[in-house]
Amino acid sequence: MLDDEQSSKTEAAYRLLRRDILATRLAPAAPLKLSTLRGTYGIGWTPLREALSRLEAERLVTAISNRGFAVAPVSRAELEDLARARLVVELPLLVESIEKGDRQWEDAVVAAHYRLSRCGSVLDDPSDDAVDAWYEKHDAFHAALLNAATSSWLLRFNATISDQLHRHHRFLGLAPTLRAAAGRKDGHQKAMQALRDAVAIEHHTALMEAALDRDTERAKTLMTIHIGYTLQVYAQSEPGGAADAAQPHPKKKRRSGNA
Repeated sequence: MLDDEQSSKTEAAYRLLRRDILATRLAPAAPLKLSTLRGTYGIGWTPLREALSRLEAERLVTAISNRGFAVAPVSRAELEDLARARLVVELPLLVESIEKGDRQWEDAVVAAHYRLSRCGSVLDDPSDDAVDAWYEKHDAFHAALLNAATSSWLLRFNATISDQLHRHHRFLGLAPTLRAAAGRKDGHQKAMQALRDAVAIEHHTALMEAALDRDTERAKTLMTIHIGYTLQVYAQSEPGGAADAAQPHPKKKRRSGNA
């Protein structure tokens, strides 16, 4: 019973820390002192250490020699690398899902799109709760699109990439853009427009329609552009704007969605 109880505490610690790392409430590169975490989460030393070790294996936490743990850092280079990895993994899953999806799959995609369309925009309410709610609906829509795919390894890789992209999106693109808009800093308009483009429901609608029409080539093109929007948000939030932004999407643009 003690082992079961210990395992339950470790799982609870793991889930709480993972949630706050992905939401960047525990900021990238922030030190993770056991004494502080114990006070914040009310969890003992052993479950915390075991949870941090699990998160290190997922590359959400780093172990620093003789200094303990820290949240894994984020960077523009890694954001761009993750976007490329997402293209490699998610496009085959999308094609497989479109080819294998049945009526039940279609209904689930439509339902997920509806829930996303009814969710408040992060532009109107940038609070943590609102952002969490939008990400939940957004992720559910993308999961529905891929749900008919059966490649377990690609799905596993996709989930890992998605988790890492969450942190990068929120910390490098979303948060700086909303802060700049709130402070009315010069040049924030372009970043806000990039963010508005990224979260627009119209792009998600176009992607849904292509999938339901079984138009795999159009769906692949739209998804490629969709992934590129996040890089544009980050580029426009940087000093100097998007002049040197890396764009993984093709030159010819169609209307599509966000990251």
